Order: sequence, then structure tokens, then C-alpha cells
Amino acid sequence: MPSRLLSVIATVAVVGAIAQAADTPALRLPHVFSDHAVLQRDRPLPVWGWAAPEAEVVVTLAGQEKRTKAGADGAWKVTFDALAAGPQARELRVVSGADQAVVADLLVGEVWVCSGQSNMEWGVWGALNHEQEIAAGDHPRIRLLTVAKASVGEAASDVAGSWAVCTPQTVGGFSAVGYFFGRELTRVLDVPVGLINTSWGGTPAESWASRDALAADAENAHFAKRIDDTMANLPALQAKHQADLAEWERKQAEATAPVSDAGWEAATLDESAWEAQDLPGHWEQSGLNIDGVVWYRRTVTVPAAGAGKDLALSLGTIDDADVTWWDGVKVGETQAWNLARAYTVPAAQATAGDHVIAIRVTDTGGPGGVYGKAETMSLSAAGSPAIPLAGSWKRRVGAATIAKPGAPDGPGNPWFPSSLRNGMITPLVPYAIRGAIWYQGESNAGRAWQYRTLFPTMISDWRAAWGQGDFPFLFVQLANFMQPPAQPGDSAWAELRDAQTHTLTALPETGMAVAIDIGQADDIHPRNKQDVGLRLAKWALATTYKVPGAVASGPLYREATIEDGAIRISFDHLGGGLVAKGGTLDQFAIAGEDKQWVWAEAAIDGETVVVRSATVPKPLAVRYAWSDNPEGCNLSNQAGLPASPFRTDDWPGVTDKNQ
Repeated sequence: MPSRLLSVIATVAVVGAIAQAADTPALRLPHVFSDHAVLQRDRPLPVWGWAAPEAEVVVTLAGQEKRTKAGADGAWKVTFDALAAGPQARELRVVSGADQAVVADLLVGEVWVCSGQSNMEWGVWGALNHEQEIAAGDHPRIRLLTVAKASVGEAASDVAGSWAVCTPQTVGGFSAVGYFFGRELTRVLDVPVGLINTSWGGTPAESWASRDALAADAENAHFAKRIDDTMANLPALQAKHQADLAEWERKQAEATAPVSDAGWEAATLDESAWEAQDLPGHWEQSGLNIDGVVWYRRTVTVPAAGAGKDLALSLGTIDDADVTWWDGVKVGETQAWNLARAYTVPAAQATAGDHVIAIRVTDTGGPGGVYGKAETMSLSAAGSPAIPLAGSWKRRVGAATIAKPGAPDGPGNPWFPSSLRNGMITPLVPYAIRGAIWYQGESNAGRAWQYRTLFPTMISDWRAAWGQGDFPFLFVQLANFMQPPAQPGDSAWAELRDAQTHTLTALPETGMAVAIDIGQADDIHPRNKQDVGLRLAKWALATTYKVPGAVASGPLYREATIEDGAIRISFDHLGGGLVAKGGTLDQFAIAGEDKQWVWAEAAIDGETVVVRSATVPKPLAVRYAWSDNPEGCNLSNQAGLPASPFRTDDWPGVTDKNQ
């Protein structure tokens, strides 16, 4: 796995340098007020900035004039009366003494904050049909602001970034989910839309909540203690880090040059210098504690039944990158740490007898090698049994590097609690907004039970900071990912989805876009961002904007009743009626008092679903789509929106005790 901390630290601290640099002008506005911005319609509009201490400040906007006086620290703030949406461009002008600041081409419409981790950060460039989407991205009424990454220990006063008009030149790098959400709002509401993308891949929810909010919640107070303890010990931690860096530099200078690995892919090779390792498994598990290049080789016998046929070569997941050869001929190459490798050996090379598979693995940081489940490693031909490839392989190091010591816990680390709240949310407050959309949870899946309180705590924290009441907060439920299970059982990702669903009842004005049918088993970043943005927009249009006929969601579990050896499930958000896409309902499981789950029969009965199994005569609970990847789940409504995964039980899960 890549050393993500090492790769991002260099991009972090936009810190106080933005707001506190000595060479900045006395009169200035935060970067959220820049040319091409969108101002929120029908809501009071706070405007703030800095001037000389105690200076008089005059601010004008849309015929309104507001006067105030800067404080001793130079900070000032005014609030304009609400404006209606319209196509005309506005100008914001600030005057203080001889100084003047002007912000031009402002539109009035809808403003949404777009936040979360990598699936929110993921640009239009990586979405389905991205070339066509980018080429069609000429929407002058959509305005885009991407906030620069900033992980800091204290609340920052400004962000880096500026607004841009949505064009084919600007849309490609913007959040795909945010863009597709905003595009639909613009289409239906016919008003300008401003989107503020403030996201950071791989980050957990606690990084986005304030220290005080975490401290006030008993179940999450340990995050606040971590902040306090780390900040108190930060000088010592930083000193140790500097010493570790010096030692690392010394060892790097002494490191031996890599050997030449030219020809190691050949069908015939002297392997006397090679050692054995069982695969799958990271090479660190076998005592090889390096980053760099490691080769693997194995001889495999193709039976006569497989000769002359294309062979499917499955190697599982490889961390980080690989090039793979068959008898010295390259058959595949992948640059990704989390994708399963599936290559084809052409029929012409699939002769009966012995052949050599060679894999060159490159790891840039963290664990490296061929990892995952043994059953994902195989060689097979159509109509023939698969040949297992798990087991003993030959291994040799091609080039070793010594991992650079990571920065200490604390400011600069985007996984540090409150660090992104401080650097990427606080400086946006109190810019008037309609609401927020959120795509995150993958980094908290191992602590899903904790997320039931952590996520609502974060949402409430943002709402309290903005002071706009319970503004709409819409989020994406985790998509399906990883291998589908053969049998029903427990799942951390299912528990995280359940925690997200719990938020709908824990807090008002929250909404959830279900993505359980549009993920990818082999990619944590599913490319279908169009439907994700569209489903978020559907919830907003139906509930926030009250658009007639709009349907917010697919079916959401309401209640269950036990009757005659079966369990009847009722739902909200029927959307015209329940539908089993493709025929028979799938991915329902049922259990009795022994809590042993089995696949169940399920059928739609009016506005309910009846679930039963002949092997469970006295059922107690039902689960639907309860796995990392419930492939085949097909309950939806007439509006075409999928049902959310759910459970009727409250039995302990696999993450209940994880913090």
C-alpha cells in the first residue's frame, strides 16, 4: 500500500501564511470572495475581511451599502440583506481609506459545499465518458471553487483557491460528484449554482470535526484527548522526527546499489539465488522489510485440456504496481495497489507442459507484494478446472529502498482529528450556503459502530459553526466494493452503511443517496459518478426545493413483523411501488434464534416484502444487501432508485468495539 502520509505531507500547510503573512495588504477579503463567485439567494449574506486596525470600512453590493469598523485585530464583518437569484452579474466593492477591493462577475443562486474523501475529490477526468463530459462542460452559470488542501492544528482564517466559471478547461479537475450534482440543480431550478469542493482523499470523519465538538461527545472524546496530548508533546515529537530523518539519510547514503534485474522475466533462468515465499501475502509478512522492486517466479503446468486455448491468469491484488510475463513475454501491467490482476495468456502461447510466470512488483511505501485471498490466484481455460497459483513462489529483490520516516502525529497529518476542520472548513464560515453534500466513510469502515455517533457529531458541528440552522446535509452511502460473498454474514462495510442510514433518523434535514448498485468490485473509486451526483440532486430537489413529482430516494426500511414462519418488511419512499429488477429478489438473508444467517426467499407483496426460508421455521431477523459487495441486490422502486441495505436486528457487529 502506498505511504499516503508521505505523499501528501508536502501539500499540506496552507496554514496561517495565507491570512497572516506580513506582506499581505491591509484591506483584503478571504479567497472565498473572488471573481466569478456565486452568492446564496434568499438568505442574509455575510461578508468579512481584514483592514487596518480600527479603520472604517464601507462595503457595497447590489445597491446596498454597509458600514463598519475593523477591530483591533483588523477583522471586520457586515451582513447584506438577502438577494433574489438572477442572471445579472453583481459587483462587491470594499473601501477603507485609500484602499479598495473589488470582486466582479458575482451571480446569485444556490451554493453547496462538497466535501469528503477521495470519491468526492475524484475529478470529472476520471468519470465514465469523461472525454464527452468535459467537452460538454460549458456551463457559465455553474461556478467552481476547489479549496487547497490544508491540515493545521489551529483554526485558519482563509483558504487558498479561487472561483472559476465552469468550462471544458476548468471542469476536468473538479469534483465529479459535485459537478454532476450541480449540473442537475442548474437544469431543473434554472438558477446559477456555486460548488465549493473541499475534500481530501483517504481522510476519516474525525479530521473534519472540531476539537470542541469531539470533546463534547462522550463516545468521541478520546479524539479530543489525542489532540490535547499530541499538541502538548509536539516539540518532542518533532525533535524525534528530525533525528529519525537524519538517521534515514545516513542509511540511504550507505545503501547498496540495486542489482541488475535484466532478463529476470526469461523462461529459463538460474534461480539458485532466489528464495521461497508463500503467496498471497505482503513480503513484510515473511521478514522482508523494504520498499522497492521484488520479483516472483513460478513454474506452472498447462494440461492438455487447456492447450491451444486462451488462459485466464488471475493474480489477486498487487501492491503497488506490477509487470507480468509468461515465458518471457509480457501479458499484463497494472499501476494500482488495490486492483485485482486479471490477464490473458494468448492461446498461441498456451502449449501443454511447463511454463514460467514472472512478476515484477514495485512498492513505493508501506506493505508490498501479492496479497489478498488464495482463491483469487489461479490459471484457467474455458471448460477446464482452474489451476491454483497460491503457495510457494521464488522471490528475489531487484532494488531496495528504505522507507522515509513519516511525519509525527499532529498538524500536517490529514488523519489528525480536527486538522481539516481547522484548515478547510472553518475558513469558509460563515459564507452563506444552501447546504452540503458528502461522500466519505471508507476510511472509517473499520470503526463503523463509532460512526453512528461520530458522523452526526460532525454534521451538527458544521451546522453550529455556520449558524444557519439545520441546513440540508446530503451524503452518499458507500457503494458496493470487493468480492461478493458466497454466504451471508458480517461485514464492516455493511455496518458503515447502516451507520449512515442511522444518521437519517438521528438528525433532521439529512438525506442519503444509495449507491449499492453502481460500485465496482475491483475499484474503491467507481467511475459512475454521474448517477451518484444525480441521486444526491434528486434528494435535494424533492426535499430541499420541493419540486413537484421529484422522488428523493429508493425504498428505506421502516419496520418488520413476524408472521407464520416469515418476516414481512415495510418501507418508506416507495416511489410508486416496489420493483424486483431482473425478476426474483436477491441478497435477502434470514436468521433464527441461533443467529446463523442463510440465504432466503423474498417476494414483493403489495407495499411490503415477505422473507422466509424452509431451513429457518422460527425467524427472528432479516438482512438485505448486507455485505461488502452484495452483487445482485435488486430491490428498487418504480422511480428506478435502489433500496438501501438494511437489517432488522440489533445484534453485535464486527466493529462494535473498535475505536
